[in-house]
Amino acid sequence: MTLLIILLAVFAGIALMVVLGERFGKPIDDEEQAKYSKIIPILVFILLMGSLIKMLV
Repeated sequence: MTLLIILLAVFAGIALMVVLGERFGKPIDDEEQAKYSKIIPILVFILLMGSLIKMLV
């Protein structure tokens, strides 16, 4: 029963994020998307290296 309550809460939270994102979100322009596409791979690499170091220590 507890699992069903947790799943219900997760799906309700996701539904709330989708509704609020569609209502209040704005599309990003090309320059902003280009900036994010340069930064995100670097951040993912840093996170992967951090998790690898954490697992080794």
